[in-house]
Amino acid sequence: MSSRPVWPTGYDRVVLETVDSTNAETLRRGPTLGGPCWILSRRQTAGRGRRGRDWRDPPGNFAATLAMRLDEPPARMALRSFVAALALHEALESLTGLSGAFRLKWPNDLLLNGGKLSGILLETGPSGLLAIGIGVNLRHAPPPDAESRFPPVALRTEAGIDLGAEALLDHLAAAFARWEDRLREQGFAPLRAAFLARAARLGERIEARTPTAVHEGIFETIDPRGTLVLKTAQGRVTVPAADVFFP
Repeated sequence: MSSRPVWPTGYDRVVLETVDSTNAETLRRGPTLGGPCWILSRRQTAGRGRRGRDWRDPPGNFAATLAMRLDEPPARMALRSFVAALALHEALESLTGLSGAFRLKWPNDLLLNGGKLSGILLETGPSGLLAIGIGVNLRHAPPPDAESRFPPVALRTEAGIDLGAEALLDHLAAAFARWEDRLREQGFAPLRAAFLARAARLGERIEARTPTAVHEGIFETIDPRGTLVLKTAQGRVTVPAADVFFP
């Protein structure tokens, strides 16, 4: 197991016993927040995922949100989903020693042995507030979702590793700060390369579903804006946002 990292300079931390949603709490606290602040709750009762889906969060799992205030266009702010995904991958690999077991599923899921271990949800508030919510099944996996095609897995049951939420937060916060610095100093290119090196099903056939269309093709790359690029029977298709499925 990795030693405890130094908490990143400039980032605050709040630990709660219970909350409805760490993202909702972040947006409520928005007017009083100064610099970046991690809000962790030991129990989350009404978590949510993408497109308003419920995120079920039994006790012992990880539920945290990073609040950041950014003076950036929405497309640039959205790149923090890649920062968060890379930081989470790094933190879990460091803590568990499971090299190669974790893969990133575009745009915002982390897989363990092909099952869904984590989800990331970005939401915006007033005055440039960005809430980066991260949920990880550390000890318990929720019931399977018939629509997802990715069975939820928990770290403890899948890998036999019992990891506490605060230990994960220590490593995640440190890793996030490093990747955020790279984005600010070097742009998206190094994050894009790192994400592709860890991406699930790169070069294989996948399906991307939007509210208005279904695109099936070879996962070719992600472009410099973070957009999914598919090679389909109709030609090259770019998909800015979608739910991804593996046939």
